[in-house]
Amino acid sequence: MNPTVVPVILSGGAGSRLWPVSREHHPKQLIALLDEHTLLQATALRLSALDDSQAPIVVCNDEHRFMVAEQLRAVGVTPAAIILEPVARSTAPAIAAAALEAVARRRERQEPILLVLPADHLVQDETRFAGAVRAAVREASAGKLVTFGVAPVYPETGYGYIRAGSPTALSDEGRVVDGFVEKPDADLAAAWVEGKDYYWNSGMFVFEAGRYLRELGAHAESIRDTVKTAHERAVRDLSFLRLDAGAFAESPAISVDYAVMEHTSDAVMVPLDAGWSDVGTWAALCAHLDRDEGGNTTRGDVVLEGTRDTCVLGADRLVAAVGVADCVIVDTADAVLVAGKSTVQDVKKVVEQLRSVGRDEYKVHRKVYRPWGSYDFVHGGCGFKIKHITVNPGQRLSLQMHQHRAEHWIVVRGVAQVTRGDETFFVSENQSTYIPRRVRHRLENPGTAPLELIEVQSGSYLGEDDIVRFDDAYGRTDRDRHQA
Repeated sequence: MNPTVVPVILSGGAGSRLWPVSREHHPKQLIALLDEHTLLQATALRLSALDDSQAPIVVCNDEHRFMVAEQLRAVGVTPAAIILEPVARSTAPAIAAAALEAVARRRERQEPILLVLPADHLVQDETRFAGAVRAAVREASAGKLVTFGVAPVYPETGYGYIRAGSPTALSDEGRVVDGFVEKPDADLAAAWVEGKDYYWNSGMFVFEAGRYLRELGAHAESIRDTVKTAHERAVRDLSFLRLDAGAFAESPAISVDYAVMEHTSDAVMVPLDAGWSDVGTWAALCAHLDRDEGGNTTRGDVVLEGTRDTCVLGADRLVAAVGVADCVIVDTADAVLVAGKSTVQDVKKVVEQLRSVGRDEYKVHRKVYRPWGSYDFVHGGCGFKIKHITVNPGQRLSLQMHQHRAEHWIVVRGVAQVTRGDETFFVSENQSTYIPRRVRHRLENPGTAPLELIEVQSGSYLGEDDIVRFDDAYGRTDRDRHQA
């Protein structure tokens, strides 16, 4: 009988080194950085190259749940479960939750084998990827805990490394893990490129679900126990599995490498030669984009003069670079990044600065996505805020009320169905309506095309958490008070 392989897609990262495009509330795995698919979608679609794999279990941040579900639906992938992390606790607890869910869903006696994949990685050769997975599954079926190692092609100082030992008895591909090595300095990384025993640690794994849980019990018992409690107390919420917040928050925040892989005596590495990248920095991303004769990479409306080996990614306006070399320039609606290619690992320090001083640019874009559509912050000042709101066909906002603000809605495209107090009426293009504060109201799009309107808010407090929700089609409650 062939082993049951259950893919586990980890979609909880923040991607802070790809700021300002990747932000806490809309991270890199949910963005189309390289082609028409987001990295999450590309990861899910990659599973079709595997032999007899099951529907994936996805673990994601509670904040991202609607985007994750919609992106998977858009590419025809139906997950077995979408597990919601109430707080970030790194990869060891996330995988434990997925392992418990895989065991709970098991319909046969056979132990499910987990294929753990971060949602934000690039794999260019799916055939070779599938071959490496087959080799890893053979090792995992014999009780091994398998990681994938990538032969280094340049001296990368931002990755952890695996030191490979002797070949395993089971296959020619597998090698016993002789040790895990932290991020090296430039000289050491350069030496390892020339050797044959050091590999980049890809952060992808294959092991039996039960075996992983037993290893957690041996080396990180508190993780196993707290996540088990969180899973036992989990609540089904629409198509999501919401882990118990109190129990999950008690779990230590530790990666699977630190919690298990560095301690187990059965760690095995399978080499992966499939054009892998974690797309972890702007330099890594730009390396996968086309270059001109000067070594420059551009996207958007860009003009270059006397510039070489520079990556310029524009958004909605003209970006010009003159006399620049070895730089990354990224333009978004509300932030511009300029960095030397050799220093892009430090972009996350900018994110930390923004967080420490309470600025919102580290976590949200000017355009914010909601399950019903999106809104774009246009302008604001003392006592007022202007938004451009788009409501998708057939969708509606919650029935709600605001304590501190009134709203004016001007429809610029489509027809809006408005509930205001006890009345329900329609507002067409070039028409407007007024929503007083402390009045129940709802906005709906009954049409087949997107509804667009301009919202002008006025009041003493204009925070997104000024919302009292009475009814919501998406199951949001008081814990989502910052989401309209």
